[in-house]
Amino acid sequence: MKTKIYVDNAPFIAGITLKDWHELEQNNMALHTCVNIADVLENRKNLAASLQCDLNHFVCMQQTHSANFYCVTASDKGRGAIQLDTAIANTDALYTREPNLLLCSFTADCVPVIFYNEVNGLIGVVHSGWQGTVKEVTLKLFQHLIEQEHCQPQDFYVQIGMALSQQKFEVDTDVYEKFHNLGYAKDFMYFNAQTNKYHIDNQQTVKKQCELAGIPSKQIDIDATCTYLSPNGFSYREDKQAGRHLSFIMRKEQ
Repeated sequence: MKTKIYVDNAPFIAGITLKDWHELEQNNMALHTCVNIADVLENRKNLAASLQCDLNHFVCMQQTHSANFYCVTASDKGRGAIQLDTAIANTDALYTREPNLLLCSFTADCVPVIFYNEVNGLIGVVHSGWQGTVKEVTLKLFQHLIEQEHCQPQDFYVQIGMALSQQKFEVDTDVYEKFHNLGYAKDFMYFNAQTNKYHIDNQQTVKKQCELAGIPSKQIDIDATCTYLSPNGFSYREDKQAGRHLSFIMRKEQ
């Protein structure tokens, strides 16, 4: 089970699964894009075993590139873990104060955001493709957590996971203009005159959204691994049939 662990400081554990040619479906973790559901479930069971938790503690969402977020409660335990239709619908970010729930986000080029609050134990995951970024899903979630859940921005630690690099994220004018209209992403874009394409750094744009919410820069880490260039990466841009990484976080309590 190839997994990159980003955080392992009790009680929090967080990371991302990696593409692995030795595993079923190359370690694909997504039920919505797979050849064999049983193989994906086997991969998920292996992940659960490696994290010393149970598959029915996973909480998954049906991601739609929205800016919608959802507060997970104990009653949501197991949603989307073994059946796609039980996943939390039309949602691209999850957060919870509940212990022993593994919050899950699926990506193959999109930016996964994983975070925890070391004071109150709140944890969360975000799926931010370019559409989610221009809809400011990450910024809106953190604003909600600060204003409605009474979190302090300086208490958050954020991991921005592996994603499509700026080098490989080529877009046309329509997408460029959406990022430009944010008003704070101009430093994260450049134009390639030879190809007539713009290149956008989605990870840095998401980091900026975290900073705009008040989270200290030093508490935001970026995994610079490119999902297109790395042999450990699933890339939708490279292969429309690609599997998905699973980014996860859980707060363990006995």
